[in-house]
Amino acid sequence: MIVSETAEKIKKMEIRGAGRIARAAAEALRDHAGTLKSPSYAAFRQEMETAAATLVATRPTAVSLPNAVHIVMAGLDGTTDTEEARAAVIGRADQFVRSSQQAVERIAGFGASHIRDGDVILTHCNSEVALGCIIEAHRSGKEIEVFATEVRPRNQGHITIRTLNDAGIKTSFIVDSAVRSFINDVDLVIVGADAVTVNGAVVNKIGTSQVAHTAAEARVNVLVAAETYKFAPRTVIGELIQIEERPGNEVLPDDIARSLPHVTVRNPAFDVTPAEFIDLIITEQGAIPPQMAYIIIREYLGWDIAEFR
Repeated sequence: MIVSETAEKIKKMEIRGAGRIARAAAEALRDHAGTLKSPSYAAFRQEMETAAATLVATRPTAVSLPNAVHIVMAGLDGTTDTEEARAAVIGRADQFVRSSQQAVERIAGFGASHIRDGDVILTHCNSEVALGCIIEAHRSGKEIEVFATEVRPRNQGHITIRTLNDAGIKTSFIVDSAVRSFINDVDLVIVGADAVTVNGAVVNKIGTSQVAHTAAEARVNVLVAAETYKFAPRTVIGELIQIEERPGNEVLPDDIARSLPHVTVRNPAFDVTPAEFIDLIITEQGAIPPQMAYIIIREYLGWDIAEFR
């Protein structure tokens, strides 16, 4: 898939979910590198960097995207030969896609071990890895039930309940604002993440923070399932993650909005859940308390302090 087409699909949320976005970006860079007919290494690098910037600009909150691009584009370093660089980029992209898929499987196994037989689980949004944990627990023979939220305004919860239904898992579908009404029926909250900061705070779909606050009030544990490439290296130097605000017509149709000239629709796509409301973060390297997020950034993402500029 060409870069511009992938970027447009990510921007329009036709490709959604932090892991899927990251894999799509890596595949687009791989395909782009494979088809470029650049006259020199300098021209090849410039065209690859332009493609990378186009992809990164599509969704500012999901750090899986720039992390995936960073990993793939590192193939341009250490050589001035176009064909060597091309092969390195293609190889790193393929490796990233494989490791991302393997991470989902590993997290599912780790997460399932934290789900007890008989648990009632609440999940918010449509997280590939969070659902992987739930489905793996079900496959292992544990009797579980799930509460799944609607996830306004894009209704990602509809995808979640279809996945759970297809897996044969008993599920209650609720509107986002009903979480507090049902939290005392829940034993465990499992959500995904679009970004994890150095202090263990989690950026995820809007409404996650309210879910976590409600769970804390009810003394219900909150688990976050997140691949290591969702950790945000630049938060080490105090950089804040930009919260994407999407078009108002996702919430209110344009024809109605035009009839309300004094009304402004605000539509942030994500919110930030403080580390104190999170009990564990499940990664493909194992489960960690949120306070250990820095270790993931240092040990597994390979960002050097000199790159934070």
